[in-house]
Amino acid sequence: MRITNKIMQNNNLANINTNKILQDKLSTQMSSEKKISRPSDDPVVAIRALRLRSNVTEVTQYYSKNIPDADSWLNVTEEAIKNLAEVITAMQKQCTKGSNGDLKTSDRQTIIEQLKALADEVYSTGDADYAGRYVFTGYRTDTPLSFQEATEQKYSITEQLDKNAIGQISIITTQGADGSDLMDMTTNNYGNINVTKDDVQEVKAYRFQLAYGSCDDTVPVLSYQERQPDGTYLTKTITAEVKHDYESPYQAAAEATGEKAIFVPETGELLLSGDAYDKLMATKDDVSTAGVNEGEIQITYEKSKWVKGDLRPEHYFYCKADPGTPEEEVYNESYLTSRLERQDIEYDVGFNQTIRINSTADECFKHGIGREVEDLVNAMQEVVDAEKIVADMTALLKESSGATADAIQKKLDVAQKALDLKKDKAQRMFEHGITSMQGYLDDTNVSLTNVGTRSRKLELIENRMQSQKTTFETLQSENEDIDIAEVIIHLSSAKLTYEAALMATGKVAQTSLLQYI
Repeated sequence: MRITNKIMQNNNLANINTNKILQDKLSTQMSSEKKISRPSDDPVVAIRALRLRSNVTEVTQYYSKNIPDADSWLNVTEEAIKNLAEVITAMQKQCTKGSNGDLKTSDRQTIIEQLKALADEVYSTGDADYAGRYVFTGYRTDTPLSFQEATEQKYSITEQLDKNAIGQISIITTQGADGSDLMDMTTNNYGNINVTKDDVQEVKAYRFQLAYGSCDDTVPVLSYQERQPDGTYLTKTITAEVKHDYESPYQAAAEATGEKAIFVPETGELLLSGDAYDKLMATKDDVSTAGVNEGEIQITYEKSKWVKGDLRPEHYFYCKADPGTPEEEVYNESYLTSRLERQDIEYDVGFNQTIRINSTADECFKHGIGREVEDLVNAMQEVVDAEKIVADMTALLKESSGATADAIQKKLDVAQKALDLKKDKAQRMFEHGITSMQGYLDDTNVSLTNVGTRSRKLELIENRMQSQKTTFETLQSENEDIDIAEVIIHLSSAKLTYEAALMATGKVAQTSLLQYI
């Protein structure tokens, strides 16, 4: 085959172009510090790069965003629960002080003021939020735990209780047969107070203390399951009668016969007759029927007026807002069939790994804390009021004589009996309050421990994610990044080769065809 000058020219140009392409590729690698600039450069490297970049992006999302966000949420929750624990501890200390029977009136007044201040604080910590989201309200992160101001909105609330929720309330009666009340006695009207020692008695009644006081006057519905001879259960109800706190409802409940209940809307108490108490105490769950709680006692009542700081019922119970109207809204309907539903908020913090970050209000912010304080404050206030009456009548007695002194002494004896009974009642309630507050403190500490456990778990996950992030970034670099020293050598070689090709081609191009003729 004859090699013409044209063939040699084409070959030289092709070789020069090849060297130029190589030099361009190496120059691009030097400027980008990457092995490839397009998938066609090296499909294997390109595919591996896509996978590693995806892994690095995912790990970065976990490590740089999700984990810090979860950690911040847990920190806010932990601080709020710590504050709650401090408040309950302070309440317990006041209960310890109040259980002392030898307190002065000023000491009792101080305890009352301290308990009221702590009661105002106990639920305010439950409105803690993170980035505008309330941390204790489950999925309703846009709704605070408590009412932020006095509100009028009707709710129908169903509390799901059991026989363990039945307690006993002690009341000191101070009314006479004519309706006069010993606690209204002053140095000016003592002659009109017709209360004898026999009228002053301690009356005890069984009760359900509902989650809220100041309820509507509507009759509540109490229902429970009664086992039938064939082994089935039938829903039964106990009829309640509404009596106000000025109508001696406790004595009426203590004297009631049959399965009856008395509802006191002002105090939010459902008082039980002895027969009703016996019937409800006989209820129990059947272990053979999983998923059904035959021992459950449901009480449905209504409340329309809310004060600042009241816990919102939609975070705790099955309830209806604005019931019976077009605006009716139902909350937690599934609670009627199962209380196992938990509104857990979980964050993805690793590959196929999540962590729960929220604590729900029912774990620590319980209605019983505030209701317990209400009882203690009322009991102590009754003692303070009785002490004032006794002190006033004692002072009046010192200034009197004869028949007047005898009349005052009789009134004073009655007032002293009432004071002694009220002191004994208050002391017992504060002693019980120590135990109750310890129970609430234990629940709070359990919640605090759970948050701490999650934080520790999150810390371990964060360390692992940091290690994985470093590993993936190293693999990504090894797959995509060039070895600069190696590329510099190859680029220098390519330049030398390119220049040599130009010189050789230049010499060939100077030769004339006449030399081959």
